[in-house]
Amino acid sequence: MVKAVAVLGSSAGVSGHIFFAQDGDGPTTVTGNITGLQPGLHGFHVHALGDTTNGCMSTGPHFNPAGKEHGAPEDETRHAGDLGNITVGDDGTASFTIIDNQIPLTGSNSIIGRAVVVHADPDDLGKGGHELSKTTGNAGGRVACGIIGLQG
Repeated sequence: MVKAVAVLGSSAGVSGHIFFAQDGDGPTTVTGNITGLQPGLHGFHVHALGDTTNGCMSTGPHFNPAGKEHGAPEDETRHAGDLGNITVGDDGTASFTIIDNQIPLTGSNSIIGRAVVVHADPDDLGKGGHELSKTTGNAGGRVACGIIGLQG
């Protein structure tokens, strides 16, 4: 079992912890608790770079080793880092579990050292018809992020 964690930080008061676990070559389970967000849906992605020198903007584009268009987590055509949306309740908190096959913790496409990003708006899953739908899901600004690191 390989485990990882990302501690979210932002200048907007958003905070949380995202945990990743993968057993062998199986899917990766992502569990998270985030506070300080506006109620509703928020895009949630793994970004290519574990760089926060310029805040969340330094994390680069969505993690996309296969060079595909943006899509929903269940789509055949999607970025590996496209994890869809998280749902935030009226109290500003989100607790969630995501199971995904395209974000391994080991091997050449490992997400260790990359970043997880929470966006201001819902991800349209590549189906919104906006000019940004096929690249970012038109998910808006980056409100919180954290670098994914190995956990003991």
